[in-house]
Amino acid sequence: MDRFKRFLPLILLAGVVALIFAMGWNRYLSLDTIRVHGQDFRAFTADHYIVSLLILMALFAVLTASVVPGVFFVTITAGYLFGPWVGGVSTSIAATTGALIVYAVARSALGEALRRKAERDAGLMQRVCAAIDRDTFWYVLASRLAVVVPFHMINIAAGVMAVRLTPYTVATVIGLLPAHIIYCWIGARLNTLLATDPDPDFQALFGQFWAPMAGVFVLAVILPLGLKTLQTALARRRAI
Repeated sequence: MDRFKRFLPLILLAGVVALIFAMGWNRYLSLDTIRVHGQDFRAFTADHYIVSLLILMALFAVLTASVVPGVFFVTITAGYLFGPWVGGVSTSIAATTGALIVYAVARSALGEALRRKAERDAGLMQRVCAAIDRDTFWYVLASRLAVVVPFHMINIAAGVMAVRLTPYTVATVIGLLPAHIIYCWIGARLNTLLATDPDPDFQALFGQFWAPMAGVFVLAVILPLGLKTLQTALARRRAI
Protein backbone atom coordinates (compact mmCIF):
# COMPACT_ATOMS: atom_id res chain seq x y z
CA MET A 1 0.00 0.00 0.00
CA ASP A 2 2.83 2.37 0.86
CA ARG A 3 4.49 1.59 -2.46
CA PHE A 4 1.23 2.41 -4.28
CA LYS A 5 0.97 5.76 -2.46
CA ARG A 6 4.55 6.58 -3.43
CA PHE A 7 3.90 5.97 -7.10
CA LEU A 8 0.33 7.34 -7.25
CA PRO A 9 1.44 10.88 -8.31
CA LEU A 10 3.55 9.34 -11.08
CA ILE A 11 0.60 7.23 -12.25
CA LEU A 12 -1.71 10.27 -12.27
CA LEU A 13 0.83 12.33 -14.23
CA ALA A 14 1.25 9.54 -16.77
CA GLY A 15 -2.54 9.43 -17.10
CA VAL A 16 -2.64 13.17 -17.89
CA VAL A 17 0.04 12.72 -20.57
CA ALA A 18 -1.86 9.79 -22.10
CA LEU A 19 -5.11 11.79 -22.11
CA ILE A 20 -3.50 14.78 -23.86
CA PHE A 21 -2.08 12.61 -26.64
CA ALA A 22 -5.18 10.41 -26.91
CA MET A 23 -7.39 13.48 -27.40
CA GLY A 24 -4.91 15.04 -29.83
CA TRP A 25 -4.69 18.25 -27.82
CA ASN A 26 -0.93 18.39 -28.39
CA ARG A 27 -1.63 19.24 -32.06
CA TYR A 28 -2.85 22.68 -30.99
CA LEU A 29 0.58 23.59 -29.63
CA SER A 30 1.72 25.36 -32.78
CA LEU A 31 1.92 28.80 -34.30
CA ASP A 32 -0.89 27.85 -36.66
CA THR A 33 -3.23 27.97 -33.68
CA ILE A 34 -2.34 31.65 -33.20
CA ARG A 35 -2.76 32.33 -36.89
CA VAL A 36 -6.19 30.68 -37.08
CA HIS A 37 -7.64 31.55 -33.66
CA GLY A 38 -5.52 34.52 -32.60
CA GLN A 39 -8.19 37.19 -33.05
CA ASP A 40 -10.75 35.13 -31.15
CA PHE A 41 -8.28 34.71 -28.31
CA ARG A 42 -7.60 38.44 -28.23
CA ALA A 43 -11.31 39.28 -28.22
CA PHE A 44 -11.93 36.91 -25.30
CA THR A 45 -8.92 38.33 -23.45
CA ALA A 46 -10.17 41.89 -23.94
CA ASP A 47 -13.54 40.95 -22.38
CA HIS A 48 -12.20 38.63 -19.64
CA TYR A 49 -8.62 39.72 -18.95
CA ILE A 50 -8.06 38.17 -15.50
CA VAL A 51 -9.95 34.96 -16.35
CA SER A 52 -7.94 34.60 -19.56
CA LEU A 53 -4.67 35.08 -17.70
CA LEU A 54 -5.59 32.49 -15.06
CA ILE A 55 -6.70 30.00 -17.74
CA LEU A 56 -3.44 30.44 -19.62
CA MET A 57 -1.37 30.02 -16.44
CA ALA A 58 -3.29 26.89 -15.42
CA LEU A 59 -2.90 25.43 -18.93
CA PHE A 60 0.78 26.29 -18.95
CA ALA A 61 1.36 24.65 -15.56
CA VAL A 62 -0.46 21.45 -16.57
CA LEU A 63 1.36 21.20 -19.91
CA THR A 64 4.70 21.86 -18.22
CA ALA A 65 4.06 19.19 -15.60
CA SER A 66 2.89 16.68 -18.23
CA VAL A 67 6.16 17.03 -20.18
CA VAL A 68 4.25 17.54 -23.44
CA PRO A 69 6.42 19.06 -26.23
CA GLY A 70 5.36 22.44 -27.59
CA VAL A 71 4.88 24.50 -24.41
CA PHE A 72 7.14 27.07 -26.08
CA PHE A 73 4.22 27.99 -28.33
CA VAL A 74 2.05 28.71 -25.27
CA THR A 75 4.74 31.16 -24.18
CA ILE A 76 4.52 32.84 -27.58
CA THR A 77 0.73 32.96 -27.21
CA ALA A 78 1.09 34.57 -23.77
CA GLY A 79 3.18 37.33 -25.33
CA TYR A 80 0.70 37.68 -28.17
CA LEU A 81 -2.19 38.15 -25.72
CA PHE A 82 -0.61 39.88 -22.73
CA GLY A 83 2.64 41.44 -23.91
CA PRO A 84 6.21 40.68 -22.85
CA TRP A 85 6.04 41.69 -19.19
CA VAL A 86 2.70 40.28 -18.02
CA GLY A 87 3.14 37.28 -20.31
CA GLY A 88 6.74 36.68 -19.24
CA VAL A 89 6.08 36.92 -15.50
CA SER A 90 2.87 34.87 -15.59
CA THR A 91 4.36 32.05 -17.68
CA SER A 92 7.47 31.97 -15.46
CA ILE A 93 5.25 31.50 -12.41
CA ALA A 94 3.14 28.89 -14.21
CA ALA A 95 6.23 27.04 -15.45
CA THR A 96 7.59 27.02 -11.91
CA THR A 97 4.30 25.51 -10.70
CA GLY A 98 4.62 22.78 -13.34
CA ALA A 99 8.25 22.24 -12.36
CA LEU A 100 7.23 21.83 -8.72
CA ILE A 101 4.69 19.19 -9.71
CA VAL A 102 7.39 17.19 -11.54
CA TYR A 103 9.73 17.74 -8.58
CA ALA A 104 7.06 16.39 -6.19
CA VAL A 105 6.35 13.38 -8.41
CA ALA A 106 10.04 12.48 -8.67
CA ARG A 107 10.56 13.01 -4.96
CA SER A 108 7.56 10.92 -3.91
CA ALA A 109 8.50 8.05 -6.21
CA LEU A 110 12.27 7.98 -5.77
CA GLY A 111 13.64 11.00 -3.95
CA GLU A 112 13.11 10.14 -0.31
CA ALA A 113 14.37 6.57 -0.73
CA LEU A 114 17.47 7.63 -2.68
CA ARG A 115 18.22 10.44 -0.25
CA ARG A 116 18.04 8.10 2.75
CA LYS A 117 20.27 5.60 0.92
CA ALA A 118 22.79 8.34 0.10
CA GLU A 119 22.94 9.50 3.72
CA ARG A 120 23.21 5.92 4.93
CA ASP A 121 26.03 4.98 2.56
CA ALA A 122 27.95 8.25 3.05
CA GLY A 123 29.58 7.87 -0.34
CA LEU A 124 29.73 9.90 -3.55
CA MET A 125 25.94 10.34 -3.70
CA GLN A 126 25.95 11.80 -0.20
CA ARG A 127 28.70 14.27 -1.14
CA VAL A 128 26.78 15.33 -4.27
CA CYS A 129 23.62 15.87 -2.21
CA ALA A 130 25.58 17.92 0.32
CA ALA A 131 27.11 20.09 -2.41
CA ILE A 132 23.72 20.78 -3.99
CA ASP A 133 22.18 21.49 -0.59
CA ARG A 134 24.94 23.98 0.11
CA ASP A 135 24.51 25.87 -3.18
CA THR A 136 21.03 24.87 -4.37
CA PHE A 137 20.11 28.39 -5.47
CA TRP A 138 23.20 28.84 -7.65
CA TYR A 139 23.06 25.36 -9.18
CA VAL A 140 19.41 25.72 -10.15
CA LEU A 141 19.69 29.35 -11.27
CA ALA A 142 22.60 28.61 -13.61
CA SER A 143 20.74 25.57 -15.00
CA ARG A 144 17.56 27.58 -15.63
CA LEU A 145 19.41 30.43 -17.33
CA ALA A 146 21.24 27.95 -19.55
CA VAL A 147 18.20 27.27 -21.74
CA VAL A 148 20.11 24.46 -23.49
CA VAL A 149 19.82 22.39 -20.31
CA PRO A 150 16.65 20.24 -20.60
CA PHE A 151 14.00 21.82 -18.36
CA HIS A 152 12.52 18.60 -17.03
CA MET A 153 15.87 16.98 -16.43
CA ILE A 154 16.47 19.64 -13.77
CA ASN A 155 13.04 19.08 -12.22
CA ILE A 156 13.45 15.31 -12.05
CA ALA A 157 17.02 15.51 -10.77
CA ALA A 158 16.00 18.01 -8.08
CA GLY A 159 13.17 15.74 -6.94
CA VAL A 160 15.32 12.62 -6.96
CA MET A 161 18.01 14.46 -4.99
CA ALA A 162 15.30 15.89 -2.67
CA VAL A 163 16.90 19.35 -2.80
CA ARG A 164 15.65 22.12 -0.54
CA LEU A 165 12.38 23.48 -1.89
CA THR A 166 12.65 27.23 -1.16
CA PRO A 167 15.93 28.00 -3.01
CA TYR A 168 14.88 25.63 -5.79
CA THR A 169 11.60 27.51 -6.28
CA VAL A 170 13.06 31.01 -6.07
CA ALA A 171 15.93 30.16 -8.44
CA THR A 172 13.48 28.61 -10.92
CA VAL A 173 11.26 31.70 -11.06
CA ILE A 174 14.21 34.08 -11.44
CA GLY A 175 16.06 31.85 -13.88
CA LEU A 176 13.04 31.44 -16.18
CA LEU A 177 12.11 35.12 -16.32
CA PRO A 178 14.68 36.39 -18.88
CA ALA A 179 13.99 33.71 -21.52
CA HIS A 180 10.22 33.91 -21.01
CA ILE A 181 10.23 37.69 -21.39
CA ILE A 182 12.23 37.32 -24.63
CA TYR A 183 9.84 34.69 -26.01
CA CYS A 184 6.81 36.77 -24.99
CA TRP A 185 8.35 39.79 -26.70
CA ILE A 186 8.42 37.72 -29.90
CA GLY A 187 4.77 36.82 -29.31
CA ALA A 188 3.87 40.48 -28.81
CA ARG A 189 5.49 41.32 -32.14
CA LEU A 190 3.35 38.65 -33.83
CA ASN A 191 0.28 40.75 -33.08
CA THR A 192 1.52 43.55 -35.34
CA LEU A 193 2.83 41.20 -38.03
CA LEU A 194 -0.38 39.16 -38.23
CA ALA A 195 -2.40 42.34 -38.55
CA THR A 196 -0.56 43.18 -41.78
CA ASP A 197 -0.16 39.61 -43.06
CA PRO A 198 -2.73 37.10 -41.75
CA ASP A 199 -0.95 34.15 -43.38
CA PRO A 200 2.79 34.70 -42.91
CA ASP A 201 5.66 32.33 -43.59
CA PHE A 202 6.56 31.57 -39.98
CA GLN A 203 9.96 30.13 -40.85
CA ALA A 204 10.95 33.38 -42.55
CA LEU A 205 9.22 35.29 -39.77
CA PHE A 206 11.46 33.93 -37.05
CA GLY A 207 14.48 34.85 -39.14
CA GLN A 208 13.58 38.47 -38.38
CA PHE A 209 13.96 37.93 -34.64
CA TRP A 210 17.73 37.71 -34.58
CA ALA A 211 18.05 40.20 -31.69
CA PRO A 212 15.96 38.28 -29.11
CA MET A 213 17.45 34.99 -30.29
CA ALA A 214 20.88 36.47 -29.62
CA GLY A 215 19.56 37.27 -26.14
CA VAL A 216 18.65 33.62 -25.67
CA PHE A 217 22.21 32.70 -26.68
CA VAL A 218 23.54 35.06 -24.03
CA LEU A 219 21.32 33.35 -21.46
CA ALA A 220 22.47 29.92 -22.58
CA VAL A 221 26.21 30.58 -22.55
CA ILE A 222 27.44 33.84 -21.10
CA LEU A 223 25.22 34.32 -18.04
CA PRO A 224 25.85 30.86 -16.53
CA LEU A 225 29.60 31.43 -16.92
CA GLY A 226 29.23 34.81 -15.25
CA LEU A 227 27.26 33.28 -12.40
CA LYS A 228 29.87 30.57 -11.95
CA THR A 229 32.60 33.24 -11.75
CA LEU A 230 30.55 35.21 -9.20
CA GLN A 231 29.90 32.08 -7.13
CA THR A 232 33.61 31.24 -7.10
CA ALA A 233 34.50 34.78 -6.04
CA LEU A 234 31.97 34.72 -3.21
CA ALA A 235 33.25 31.35 -2.05
CA ARG A 236 36.82 32.69 -1.93
CA ARG A 237 35.70 35.71 0.09
CA ARG A 238 33.95 33.46 2.61
CA ALA A 239 37.08 31.37 2.89
CA ILE A 240 39.24 34.39 3.76
